[in-house]
Amino acid sequence: AAERAQALGRPPAALERGRGDDADHRALDAVKALALATAARTTAPSPADVQVDVTRRHGEDWAFGTSVVTAPAVADAYPDGWLFLARRTAEGWRIAFDGEPDFAELAATAAVLSDRERGLLGRGAERPYAGSDFRTGMRLPYATGQAWAMTGGPHGWSGTAAPWSSVDLSGGDGRVLAARAGLAYTMCGNGKGWIRVLHDRGYATDYYHLSGNIAANGLSVDEGGYLGNTGTDTSCGGSATGAHVHFALRQNDAYVPLHGHNLGGWVVQAAGAAYEGSALHGSTRAQVDGTLVNYGALGLTSGIVDAFDDPSVNRRSGPGTDYPVVGTVADGTTIDISCSANGTSHTGRWGTTSLWNRLPDGTWISDAFVWTGSAAPVNGTC
Repeated sequence: AAERAQALGRPPAALERGRGDDADHRALDAVKALALATAARTTAPSPADVQVDVTRRHGEDWAFGTSVVTAPAVADAYPDGWLFLARRTAEGWRIAFDGEPDFAELAATAAVLSDRERGLLGRGAERPYAGSDFRTGMRLPYATGQAWAMTGGPHGWSGTAAPWSSVDLSGGDGRVLAARAGLAYTMCGNGKGWIRVLHDRGYATDYYHLSGNIAANGLSVDEGGYLGNTGTDTSCGGSATGAHVHFALRQNDAYVPLHGHNLGGWVVQAAGAAYEGSALHGSTRAQVDGTLVNYGALGLTSGIVDAFDDPSVNRRSGPGTDYPVVGTVADGTTIDISCSANGTSHTGRWGTTSLWNRLPDGTWISDAFVWTGSAAPVNGTC
């Protein structure tokens, strides 16, 4: 514990074992110190910037909650926040934030967590950053069928800083909904403004600037579950102009670029500068301030036809152009994929491939003209 404390630049005494209230104070001090050491800031925050909210206790030896380093009240500033676990041992308080190996180890057996939380939070390193697999199974964070404006294209959780994990969305009925089922947590210490939802496959989503948001402490939410309304809340710092939701994607407890991921049927694409970029549904492109119709979550064994600016793509009786054409599929159509096989090679928007996808009716379409989120088969080989 002493070595870990020194590595984080705080005195080892912060993790020493205490008695009664003194022990609690030492644990809180340790959480604050870890937050200050972990926050990604060009200007070092002060202890006054740290919020620690102990949301659960189990006996005298386990604590769970959130720790947030608030942001200054300026544009392009956003808070840093983590779930934390604290366990008192014979050697002292053992403190860990999500994203640290210690956290997964603690979470796997933490008496303060539910069975489902232990399964999600104790998973350890789920997988590396998406790489060649960009499937999320997520919708856009509002009602299916509604069209909201993307008022800010891909940008960092804290403005221009990489990775560009976030977009700003507004419009419709203003109701912000969970992009996928998971466990929800209120991040700000006063219970306002910021909700984080942990999903499967190592993903999580953040929703900031909410008004009238739910109170959540590991609350189970379904896909499309209500989280709050668009707003301008800055309870954890930063600034906001006009009601919107600052929506961000995380994987393996860290923000990851939205570029290449599909949300609600749209593939997000970054541009040369933060807040620019666009989104594609098939060959239909929406620029910043354009509207995104929420087509719902794309299944992990489904794809969206991208005819590469043509109106449709041929369906064939087998996996290649040497098989007869038996029909077409319109650009932007969502297809279910039964299995895949190699055939003739073709080039589409997403590159060159010899992979072909078999549809449920037995016909085939080249994977060069289908966005699935993966260059590999998404439902096995035929």
